[in-house]
Amino acid sequence: MKPLRLIAVGQVRTPYFREACAHYLTAVRRYLPAEEILARDGKSADPARRKAEEAKAVLAALAPRDFVVVLDEHGPSLPSTELAALLKKRIEDPGRAPAFVIGGPFGLDKAVLDRADRLLALGPGTLPHELARVVLYEQLYRAASINAGAPYHH
Repeated sequence: MKPLRLIAVGQVRTPYFREACAHYLTAVRRYLPAEEILARDGKSADPARRKAEEAKAVLAALAPRDFVVVLDEHGPSLPSTELAALLKKRIEDPGRAPAFVIGGPFGLDKAVLDRADRLLALGPGTLPHELARVVLYEQLYRAASINAGAPYHH
């Protein structure tokens, strides 16, 4: 089984969000191998240039055969059971590891969106990127627990 790959731009700086991410990443790993890859924050003050800088780091972290799910406000949101089905299908595919990508405060560059096999929104609202990372990790834990038949999702 290939590991679930979580590719995120930058460090989580807010302590309680950082703790929540660590908690849910540990929880995900109870059910399946998962690795978190942190892409460098862009340094430019210009949002477009910053996203382009971050895109280089994100794209470098992706393997050619990864099945890339990019968090984007224009993607569909999925009920937990459908996310679980998507995760199960991708985990069981021997040729393509699932890679979930979450951007920084300005979102993701078009180059990353173009690399996506699928877009995913966490809901109709816009979340701060650190909170979005917590929500993604929790939803992946929920999906993994659903697939394992655990009682977390009820």
